[in-house]
Amino acid sequence: MQERPRKILGKPVNKPANKVSNSSPLVTPELQMTDLKPDSLAFSLIGAAQAVAYVLEGTALPQALLKVFSQTNALPQARGAIQDISYRTMRQVGRVDALLKAMTNKTPEPALLYGLLCCALTLLVSNEGESAPYEEFVVVDQAVTAATSSPHMVFAKGMVNAVLRRFLREKDELLKLVMKQPAAVWNYPQWWVDQTKAAYPQEWQAILTAGNHAPPLTLRVNQRKTSTAAYLELLASEQIAASQIGPFAIRLAKPIPVTQIPGFEAGMVSVQDAAAQLAAPLLDVQAGMRVLDACAAPGGKTCHLLELADLELVALEIDHARIQRINENLDRLQLSASVKQGDATRSGWWDNKPFDRILADVPCTASGVVRRHPDSRWLRRKTDTAQLAALSSRILDNLWRMLAPGGKMLMVTCSIWPQESEKQAQAFVEKHGAIRLDAPGQLLPTMANSSDAHNEHDGLFYALFQKPAQD
Repeated sequence: MQERPRKILGKPVNKPANKVSNSSPLVTPELQMTDLKPDSLAFSLIGAAQAVAYVLEGTALPQALLKVFSQTNALPQARGAIQDISYRTMRQVGRVDALLKAMTNKTPEPALLYGLLCCALTLLVSNEGESAPYEEFVVVDQAVTAATSSPHMVFAKGMVNAVLRRFLREKDELLKLVMKQPAAVWNYPQWWVDQTKAAYPQEWQAILTAGNHAPPLTLRVNQRKTSTAAYLELLASEQIAASQIGPFAIRLAKPIPVTQIPGFEAGMVSVQDAAAQLAAPLLDVQAGMRVLDACAAPGGKTCHLLELADLELVALEIDHARIQRINENLDRLQLSASVKQGDATRSGWWDNKPFDRILADVPCTASGVVRRHPDSRWLRRKTDTAQLAALSSRILDNLWRMLAPGGKMLMVTCSIWPQESEKQAQAFVEKHGAIRLDAPGQLLPTMANSSDAHNEHDGLFYALFQKPAQD
């Protein structure tokens, strides 16, 4: 069945967000970038604007950025800036869209121009507690330069200048005006706000706020290569501030590129959120066990399991393109697993040998990791929750019959919606007579605060089941 076109901020996606006569709303990089210095903010702004326009068409932000990078041949520094501006904009798009509506008569076209204005306004509107990444006059100047560089936006260079300068003149009044709108206050679709409020009437504001801040960079120390304490000493010797927040987890005070993380290429550490690092230890794997990691890409939990014990491990992934990520992680960490492409709702890939342990990282709306995927709030629909919960249920039912009597299966989701997490777990126990063991249950996304600077993690759900010895 063909999916219905979705709407992001009132714009249809899965087709071009705006119609431009005799041209696409997205312009080839040769036309856009010719006169821009690759290390300039203007270059980064137009790259980010193009990525935002792709998202408005329905493309997930990581894939949108890959398109932009391949088209522009941007250098690593420019790629970092384009990515940073794009992610910032996705976290603020509800607010800056409201600002644009307050300052313009109609939505700016083409989509590239709309994206440019959103990106520029985002750099002028900082979250509470965050410093502005660029000087205001630099943002305005470089946004006008970016518009001038493109034949699809040059007609609007005066409008770009006028809109941004008006915002700076009337900043307080404009923000006071738009902050009466829930989408501008929270930077989420209304249904997302309502669903969070209904599920967590006490915590909903903190949950939404956490999703609007950049996530921390947390590392998992590979115990096969070094200890957590020894790696902390290594970071200190490199003047990299960090603290231990879990048995294997180290949080860097400031995020840095993975290429600058000591020992990363040698497999000493991996990037993995503190909440996600709970999965492998919960399964209590022992040497020689036969283990399945279902829905395994990108392979973080697969590798953590293998760091803990010598296992006969099968990593299952339905998406052929994502299998490469699993293999890359295994190779970097010098670990070995049987990586298979297959559908976790079916059994054609299974050799009929039962598993002692199964990690079921089931599909979900990813509502608990929205700060890492800020575009998802605009790409998801309210109906996705029920559809993904039904898919996850089929996966759990299928995998359960592959588990050996007395074995354990860990259900993991990166969702905060009860329909995908706790209600799913309860229904599974009732259906299969599974024994439910101790596990964290629902972890809500948190930000570090003055009372507990180390308590910062994504929103994940864990339920651990054991199969009766006589099933």
